[in-house]
Amino acid sequence: MVALARKTLIYEWRRFLPAILAVGFAGLLQLLQAALVLGIFSSASVYITGSSADLWIGYPGTQSVSLGRPIDPDVEMRLRMDPAVAQVEPFYWVDADWRGAHDTGGESVYVTGIDTRADGMMFSQALPPALRARLAEPDAVIVDRADLDKLGVAVGDTAVINGHRVRVVGVSSGLRALGGVNVVTSLDTARQLDNDPTDLGRPTYLVARLRDPAQADAVAARLRGDRGFGPYDVWTARSFARRSVLYWMLDTGAGAGVVFLAGIVFLVGAVITSQTLMAAVAGSVREYATLNALGVGVGNLRWVVLEQAFWVGAIGLLGATVLGFLLLVAARSQDVPVVLNFPITLLCVVLAMALAAVSGLVAMRSLRRADPASLLR
Repeated sequence: MVALARKTLIYEWRRFLPAILAVGFAGLLQLLQAALVLGIFSSASVYITGSSADLWIGYPGTQSVSLGRPIDPDVEMRLRMDPAVAQVEPFYWVDADWRGAHDTGGESVYVTGIDTRADGMMFSQALPPALRARLAEPDAVIVDRADLDKLGVAVGDTAVINGHRVRVVGVSSGLRALGGVNVVTSLDTARQLDNDPTDLGRPTYLVARLRDPAQADAVAARLRGDRGFGPYDVWTARSFARRSVLYWMLDTGAGAGVVFLAGIVFLVGAVITSQTLMAAVAGSVREYATLNALGVGVGNLRWVVLEQAFWVGAIGLLGATVLGFLLLVAARSQDVPVVLNFPITLLCVVLAMALAAVSGLVAMRSLRRADPASLLR
């Protein structure tokens, strides 16, 4: 029966082509949607994933990096005294207003002050040491290359942040933010750009590198229990990144919209695919009736339809994978935030094959007309 399903699919490929295209298009749409959603929401944790710190220390209850509050700088001394901690540095976050050299109007930006040393942890994955060293210049800033047009500047131009003149000394990639624009500066420049009198020059976060990164969970739990230096909380880099992404995906309501859209894609794909499979089965009803008359049971014929649905899904998914890979490469070349990992890819594959299976089950209804008596008409 399996060989019959494949041979029928090859011989009658024109009948099954619309179903293959429907499954492939639905799978491609789900894949690109997942990659785009992950890319957009993953930018909420770019400060963590683009850095090499093992621990993040911030205000208790912080749900996302962008929602941090200043903490007591004495916490830094507490961290430096801990034998498990190898390196500590502050991280400043300033909500600011940008005025570019060209007439682009005001732009809300996130000023992030980092340690400019070559071994600095913040944005160590996104800023090469040579580019990082340029931030040591007074009033120097670095932005993502994809944000240059939005900010209305080029490398070497000056701009105004919170009334303070700065100069763009370089651009990088992988710094795009969710809901705003990242502007990277040195720690000293970030303090000068902070107009909030309540901050008192206090850091928004402290980041730490451990002597043994494998002990991050244990060290975080131990430090979390020490309240001798005022209110603060400690997260591992992985847990804080996940916390930030989940906040934007779930607590902001955006995730519900994504799930709803994915459901619509699945429903529409299932309807189109099932209809084309039903039409293909109905077109071969006399052949199925002949097989039934020769002693092939209806149950075996149903397995033929299911096998056909499987191959329809597999072929459609193969085409969607190739086209999806090309589209993702093109998207990344244009700085479109797309991210795809193995679990999400596997989920898209399972959904596409489930779509084909559901369509095959619906198409089985056409076998009710595969009665040997229909051959006498």
